[in-house]
This record gives sequence, structure tokens and C-alpha cells, in this order.
Amino acid sequence: MRKMVPNIYLPYPASIDNVKEETPDIRTFSLSFTDREMRDHFTFRPGQFILVSVFNCGEAPISISSSPTSSAIFELSIKKVGSLTGEIHRYNTGDEMGVRGPYGNGFPLERLYGSDLLFVGGGIGLAPLRSMIQYVFARRSEFGRITILYGARSPEDIVFKEDLAGWEEEKDARVLITVDKGDRPWKGATGPVTRLWQETDVDPSSTKAIVCGPPVMISYVVFDLLKMGFAEDDIISTVERNMKCGVGKCGHCSIGSKFTCIHGPVFTYREMKEMPSVL
Repeated sequence: MRKMVPNIYLPYPASIDNVKEETPDIRTFSLSFTDREMRDHFTFRPGQFILVSVFNCGEAPISISSSPTSSAIFELSIKKVGSLTGEIHRYNTGDEMGVRGPYGNGFPLERLYGSDLLFVGGGIGLAPLRSMIQYVFARRSEFGRITILYGARSPEDIVFKEDLAGWEEEKDARVLITVDKGDRPWKGATGPVTRLWQETDVDPSSTKAIVCGPPVMISYVVFDLLKMGFAEDDIISTVERNMKCGVGKCGHCSIGSKFTCIHGPVFTYREMKEMPSVL
């Protein structure tokens, strides 16, 4: 009898263990697979994504926002932007969604050990960085100084507020936050995230920069880092494209000879500069 080949497009049910409202349009869902074997063997790298499916709505790629140091329960921070994510935002504890993955390459952990790290995030782009940041603090002795720069549209749009406050208390860590437009109670910085350079003290020769956010933000940040003297291989960023299958077959996410879903979504600047229309 011929052995059945597993269906790589088949999602597995995952139950929602908790829902946390981060902002008016972003919620963090804590999930665990209903199948014990899947739950016990599920692993991922910071920076990888999964494909979430909702019956009669479709499927979408979502970055994992929790650390792999605790992967029995994993977290997805989802922004409400369309019909599928709008339907997910209606879900509550105990509901289920389909999950397959993880996909993509994730952040190059092997190249980051022993280095100072500079994280620069904007908006919901802090979600995949959160996975990496939590991993770093869980293995604190293996990394150097940590600097986290974060920009949001408004104080109301700041995600992971409790995490940001907690990271500030970590050893050899600094967190700086800015918003595009403050309100009356806001006493912090205003302006784009690049506004925070003047308050940042990092050594490009010993620091790896990890960037994630809106494409226009990434472009400005990356070119500023180059001006500061960061090496091309020490600037690491994510590239967003319309990923569909997750396995490099459909071609939706192709950029030149690269497929974002398998060669990315994490690339160094050296790689990005060879990819058309990325920066």
C-alpha cells in the first residue's frame, strides 16, 4: 500500500487561550494546538510567520509575536485591516482557528550571539521584533547591550505597553518611544522613529540592527544606519510581500529570484539592495 503524503496546505486547529487588546485595532491571541502531538512538537524561530485560516474568509500570514522559549502556547498580534482579520477580532477565548507553519527563515540567531543589538520598530512591526526581544531577554547572558526604538502613530496606538515598560527594567537595556502626534497627557518624544537617533548611543562596529515596520520607515532607518557606519550584513530587516502558499509555489511573493516566504521574510541590507523595488 502506498503511503499517503502529508498535505502541506492543511491547517491544524488551534484553540484561543487568551485575548488581550493592545490598541483599538490590535489584539494579541494566545493559542495552543488542540492536537497534543502538534502542541508538544511545535517549534519556531523568532521572525518566522504562520498562515492563519478562517472558514469562509480565507488565509493570511501573521508573524509570531511570542518567544520560542515557550512554544507550547504561542502568540499572534493581529491588526484589524480587512474581512479576515475583522472576523478574527470577533473571536474569544475557547474559539478555534486554523494554523499551518511556521514558514520563512526567521532572524539569523547564530550571527547575533555576543553582539549589542539595536531594535527599531514601527506600529505593528514591533510584533515580530517582540518575539526576538523576548528570546534575547530569556537568554540574556548571550547578548550585549540592548537598545529598543519604537514609533507609533499616537499614544493610543502604542502596542505591548507592559512589555515596553518591562524591557526598560532589564539589565543593560534602553527603550525609547516616539509618536507621530501626541495628545495632551503625552510627555514623550514626537516625530518619526528616526527622531530618536539623537538620544541613541550605539557602536556600529559591535552592534547588529534589526528593523521592522512600514516600508517607508524601513527605508529611512536603513539609509540612516548606513550613514552611521553599520556594515551591510549588520542591518537586518523584514520584507513584506503578499504571501499566499508559504512554500514558494504560488509565486505571489516573488521578488526577482527570491521568494519572501522561503528566502525571507528576513534579509540583510546586502541582500535587499539586490532585490528590485524593496528600498
